[in-house]
Amino acid sequence: MSTKRKIQEDVDVLEKEVNLHEIILFNDDVNTFDFVIDCLIEICDHTAEQAEQCALLVHYKGKCAVKTGEYDELKPRCTQLLTRGLSAEII
Repeated sequence: MSTKRKIQEDVDVLEKEVNLHEIILFNDDVNTFDFVIDCLIEICDHTAEQAEQCALLVHYKGKCAVKTGEYDELKPRCTQLLTRGLSAEII
């Protein structure tokens, strides 16, 4: 009669910790839906549907996370949104 032995090995896994941030877009009474949608498509690489949904969330909820990523990637995008007169911040 043979006996099979199972061996469990401990394996160390190296993980890279990435700090993700979000660009939060806030509602305002100045910019039109079409303008906000166009900005999100151009600056945040949204599809038309994504941009429209975000614009609606911003309108009805007051704010919406429109882009997630590393700070260095989000900073120029947030600056472009601000330059166009939108209210946004990175958190």
